[in-house]
Amino acid sequence: MIESYSFGQIIINGEKYTSDLIIYKDQVDKDWWRKEGHYLYLEDIQNIIKEKPEIIIVGTGYYGLMKVDPALIEYCNSQGIGLIIKKTTEACSEYNKLAENKKVIAALHLTC
Repeated sequence: MIESYSFGQIIINGEKYTSDLIIYKDQVDKDWWRKEGHYLYLEDIQNIIKEKPEIIIVGTGYYGLMKVDPALIEYCNSQGIGLIIKKTTEACSEYNKLAENKKVIAALHLTC
């Protein structure tokens, strides 16, 4: 569960993180790195895709500056994977709400 988020930091299950990350059901990947800092491509979430989530939640940053490649959106649609793209504050709320009953994975940009 995400306990709190503010620009550049997030607390998940009592642990503080200060870099972009992926939240899986039973682990946090705190070493997530993307090809481009403010752009999200399909290749950046291949590990998420392998987990076959029902929903992927993308947090685009505090101000929403990270952009999502249209090809990623198209791929998720073609595979029947729900894709929620929101500023990270809103993405955290969505994750907490949906993760209880669905297979949800969140990819969160913590700054910008």
